[in-house]
Amino acid sequence: MSTASPSILTKIQDFLASLRLTMALLLILAIVSIIGTVIPQGQLAPEYLAAIGGEQGNRYKLYSMLGFFNMYYSWWFVGLLSLLSLNLTACSIKRLPGVWRVAFKPDGLLTDSVERSATVCHKLPAAEALSLKEIAVRLRSTWGTASDIEHEGTRHLFVQRRPWNRLAAYVVHASIILIFAGAIIGNLFGFKGFVNIPEGGSAGTYLDKKGGEKPLGFTITCDQFTVTYYDAPGGGQSQMPKEFKSILTLTENGREVPGYKHARVIVNEPLTYRGITFYQSSYGSSGSHTFKAGDPKGGKEVTLTLDSQSSATLPDGSRIRVLESVQDVSPFMQGLHGPAARIDLTPGEGHQHLTVVAFANHPELNRQQAKENGGMVIDYLGGEERPYTGLQVNKDPGVWVVWIGCILMCLALYVAFFMPHQRIWVRQDKDGIVIAGHTTRGQETFRTTMEELLVTIRVNPGKEEQQS
Repeated sequence: MSTASPSILTKIQDFLASLRLTMALLLILAIVSIIGTVIPQGQLAPEYLAAIGGEQGNRYKLYSMLGFFNMYYSWWFVGLLSLLSLNLTACSIKRLPGVWRVAFKPDGLLTDSVERSATVCHKLPAAEALSLKEIAVRLRSTWGTASDIEHEGTRHLFVQRRPWNRLAAYVVHASIILIFAGAIIGNLFGFKGFVNIPEGGSAGTYLDKKGGEKPLGFTITCDQFTVTYYDAPGGGQSQMPKEFKSILTLTENGREVPGYKHARVIVNEPLTYRGITFYQSSYGSSGSHTFKAGDPKGGKEVTLTLDSQSSATLPDGSRIRVLESVQDVSPFMQGLHGPAARIDLTPGEGHQHLTVVAFANHPELNRQQAKENGGMVIDYLGGEERPYTGLQVNKDPGVWVVWIGCILMCLALYVAFFMPHQRIWVRQDKDGIVIAGHTTRGQETFRTTMEELLVTIRVNPGKEEQQS
């Protein structure tokens, strides 16, 4: 006689409900989470390019394709969380009926198997124990009304407290699934980006993780930006920032948003409006700079203006980018004065990458640098910079689902560890009384409780009871 093999559906259910799958998924999640620790998450592409190589580099392409730069929002990480959620759900569905019967539909009989598995078990001769009716009265005062069951000529009492403790594990499972669901909701319907706003300027868009501009739906203005620094060890001010603070005003449809005029944003004190949260994350300077470039041997000169965050191409194919500028160079270079800009110069093929200083009041130095470097003469005509505040923009509609999951998990863990399911069986037979108890937690405390109960049901508490 042959036994029919399980159906494909049964095999899938068994696979999803297996403990091996749970352990494998947890192990994989733990290993891949190391990636999120080693590689900073959610930064803009230029920052990664500067750290690991040019855009044409194979490593950058591979990391970008695998989603390592925003790992917790990648399709494969969300897939792992979804599979773990299915695993927890399948495990709960498979095991819940049996747990429900144990907790809420017990048979109440003190059988030999129950007696062997009990946390504590005592036997009292009939002459030393109260009657079963009197024992039920004693139990009622501290444990509740006991079930009185007669089975095959033997009477049994059964009482329990906190049977719902058995469901705590399933509430933990549900809370984990809620946390995963909140993360997935945030991934699908939320966003994360950055915006730089110069002091006195406004912005109605932000840069997303891919560097594209996205609308905010309202306008944010930087009224004021300030930076304070720590004192230097030898006195004076160091270059280490102590606090950077933005004063912001929000407007929508041409009107100031009530309660959001001159709102303050500092590190660890974000600003939230319409579910979008702005975090103070960085600062810097921005503005425009004008240069004159010409051939050192004479000829046509060109004038170009570029922003602090951009670069420009010179007639000889070189590219320049402003690194920093000062209105007066005299504190840094003795004997010199006037505006100056330190620029990043990338010459054409075959020439070495350079960092040079272009002066406004010392053209002879600019010509000397061009002669030494073999490039064009670059004169600085001046510029203007303003400080800007760098804000991280984050919208996560799933955060409340995550919070609900966390609260449920804390409550369920408290119930599981500090409110155990406890049961007491009493059996009366021709030899006397057998009383057994079982607890899911705190066995030593429960043994003490049972010893105290035993004293109350003995006719003569001074005698030693038999214990098995």
